[in-house]
Amino acid sequence: MKLIKSIASVLVFAGLTSASSVHAQQSSPLQRTDLVQNDITAPGLQVVQARVDFKKDAVSIKHSHPGEEVAYVLKGSIEYQLEGRPPVTLKTGEALFIPAGVAHVARNVGEGEASELATYVVKKEGALVVPEK
Repeated sequence: MKLIKSIASVLVFAGLTSASSVHAQQSSPLQRTDLVQNDITAPGLQVVQARVDFKKDAVSIKHSHPGEEVAYVLKGSIEYQLEGRPPVTLKTGEALFIPAGVAHVARNVGEGEASELATYVVKKEGALVVPEK
């Protein structure tokens, strides 16, 4: 009987730990879900496609990518601030091209959650997101 209680305690603790880590992940203001990552015919490059979900008022860090990005707004309104350009706000169904190495920030400026489909053509080696100082 002690063994069964011990196993049950471990399972309950494991369940609580898993639930809290899922909750921590869900409580993050931005959530990126990678959908596709594949080599392309251009040597040393790959395509990566991701869905990025923004909670209300969420703001990305200032960052760049080692290649081009096309951001397509799936839901809501997202403001993009590309270095050296005035901010632009895109609504559902609108897209933006972000050149390689251009630092930018994305901010959910809508009333609720927002989502974008981000397609990157980037170098295979190195990080997809490069934080800016």
